[in-house]
Amino acid sequence: MQVYGADKVWKQMNRERIAVARCTVERLMKQLGLRGVMRGKRVRTTVPDALAPRPLDRVNRQFQAARPNQLWVSDFTYGTPSQRSPPVWG
Repeated sequence: MQVYGADKVWKQMNRERIAVARCTVERLMKQLGLRGVMRGKRVRTTVPDALAPRPLDRVNRQFQAARPNQLWVSDFTYGTPSQRSPPVWG
């Protein structure tokens, strides 16, 4: 049995000379609840250890600094660039 996602459906329709935009195929498949099969496994980047000691919460979950250079934050984003939304600068 063949498994078709929106891209394969769109290419097949073009081969059969049915003029349709790829975004239209995606929209219609979404409306009909049709999805292609996702290959591969989801990457689990962290396996938590329930018995491991936890570091102290040095900011006590208060993330507003009274002065510059008092608190620092970081963020780790996993996934390929195509899986992430574009950055929003404001």
